[in-house]
Amino acid sequence: MSFSTLTKNELARVIDSRQCCKKAELVALIKMDGSLQVSGRQVSLNILNHNAAVARKLFKLVKELFGIHAEVLVKKKMRLRKNNVYWVRIPPQEGLREMLLQLGLLKPDGTLREGVQQDLVSRNCCRRAYLRGAFLGGGSVNSPGGNYHMEIITSKGRHAADLCRLMQNFRLAAKISRRKAWFVVYLKDSEQIVECLNLMGAHSALLEFENTRIYKGMRNQVNRLVNCETANLNKTVDASLRQTESIALVARTIGIDKLPSGLREIAELRLKFPDDSLKELGEKANPPLGKSGVNHRLRKLDRIAEKLRSGDTSPG
Repeated sequence: MSFSTLTKNELARVIDSRQCCKKAELVALIKMDGSLQVSGRQVSLNILNHNAAVARKLFKLVKELFGIHAEVLVKKKMRLRKNNVYWVRIPPQEGLREMLLQLGLLKPDGTLREGVQQDLVSRNCCRRAYLRGAFLGGGSVNSPGGNYHMEIITSKGRHAADLCRLMQNFRLAAKISRRKAWFVVYLKDSEQIVECLNLMGAHSALLEFENTRIYKGMRNQVNRLVNCETANLNKTVDASLRQTESIALVARTIGIDKLPSGLREIAELRLKFPDDSLKELGEKANPPLGKSGVNHRLRKLDRIAEKLRSGDTSPG
């Protein structure tokens, strides 16, 4: 089961105690997945969802808030993933028009209302409920083991802008992008996704997200440290090989005993301890040298070897 499905199953079990929050969540679900069917003077409301727990919640909210009869129809998809599709259908009946008016979906003249009625999301608790309903209707969140991404997809640009503003009220840096005919409201930052899960009430999903994120961060940190150590080790080995070759050339051509005492000591130490670091070589010198002192003498030996390779055997 995907992380999105686990999150939606958890959010579908979150039931607000306040009527205003229930209304806000119901409005979001209808705006995301609902459609009005008009036949003459008969009006019915159909709400589509792919999650059984969300369909049950829709059925329960409609009955508790307005006492309206609804029915749930199940249809099995035959293409691609053969998942069930759940239709929560409210047939023509008394009270349906009043419900749509109270939810701010219809204007008093009977025309559809664009955007979210601000009275329904005037409180923070109602804003959280609305975001939860929108996510249940058209949201998804990637598993924290991969790329961090959370999105809510809607077909209306005005609704996407309203969702973006609701998130920004909670200091979430939501952005909108186009995906063919759809508008995508998304978050990319892991901290922002955690905060949004907390606001919606998905606390178990939040804990799993955080655990995976911490493990992923530690693994990445270990990988960075290992890569850094490997790079440093390779650099040290390459430098040691180059220095050993240079000293061997000097020894064959002019002899190590012809070198000044400081250079002779470092040359002998490098040949005797080819795997030691500069710090370790400096500790073996008499008197001990720092890394910069050892590096300076080894560079002098490299320059002498370069002159010898170019055919310059003058005393200088």
